[in-house]
Amino acid sequence: MRLLMLGGTEFVGRAVTEDALARGWDVTVFHRGRHAAPDGARAVHGDRTTAEGLAALAAADGPWDAVVDTWSGAPRAVRDAARALAGRAGRYAYVSSASVYRYPGVAGSDESFPVVAGDPEADAVAYAEDKRGGELAAEGAFGADRTLHVRAGLILGPYENIGRLPWWLNRVARGGPVLAPGPRDASIQYIDVRDLAAWTLDAVVDGLSGPYNLICPKGHVTMGSLLDACVSVAGAPGVELVWTDPETVLAAGIEPWSDLPVWLPPGELYDTMHDTSPEKALRAGLRCREVANTVADTFRWLRSLGGVAPQRPDRPSVGLAPEREAAALTP
Repeated sequence: MRLLMLGGTEFVGRAVTEDALARGWDVTVFHRGRHAAPDGARAVHGDRTTAEGLAALAAADGPWDAVVDTWSGAPRAVRDAARALAGRAGRYAYVSSASVYRYPGVAGSDESFPVVAGDPEADAVAYAEDKRGGELAAEGAFGADRTLHVRAGLILGPYENIGRLPWWLNRVARGGPVLAPGPRDASIQYIDVRDLAAWTLDAVVDGLSGPYNLICPKGHVTMGSLLDACVSVAGAPGVELVWTDPETVLAAGIEPWSDLPVWLPPGELYDTMHDTSPEKALRAGLRCREVANTVADTFRWLRSLGGVAPQRPDRPSVGLAPEREAAALTP
């Protein structure tokens, strides 16, 4: 297989590129050159949002069996790239997001749930609308039968540049009492970036098209099993998870998701983010690794960087300040 990866040097794109290389595929990575591409990939430099960058993409050594695109900005950037590649690639896999579904979600909803409006010609508007516009842009150039929409939920794993799992790992590594937001047995849903990459590449080989929710099944992981895994690999001596009910956490002015990454209290936002059906993807071969594997491998990668994970400049930093955590833990 010959793969063109648009991006391919950070988080999701890097995981896809590394998986394809491990399969022995011929991989071209088109990116801006800010980070090195994985060894073994052919790098082509260019900014897809400029005429010069699109010219560099047009001059790249194709054709390709598939394109994988993780773009999350202006939909017109997907439109332009997809139009330039429609006659030179067999399939287009667009890594979209579960955020394209209208809010609030309904517990157990699947790919038939209504989506937000999106415009493939638009500049950047907002994350959900941009991702939906990207889906429409890819489909407009390649057609519905050659376009795959990978609607990922929360993504964790090595190379994470958002800071969610790295924050929890660094927090338990600091030791002492850790504010652990309950319920302890509440199911959480995410996808390991490597499982997303493997499924996406399998899907283009199998000729899949249309939308698929990429997320682990409900009950596969709980907030308790996630934090227990963090303590197991990173916990300093004396670390203690202090499980605290949601009402107490919220009363302390602590924000779900941003102050305490991954966690959401019961309610419509929890149902939207942590109760989505992945059955279609599971039937199409999705395999989700155990949480202990995701956490251990992420910690190993994080330690290789001295404990400081990269941070996307277009995303806010996450995590609870130590003094606010201490105040919340004080009786």
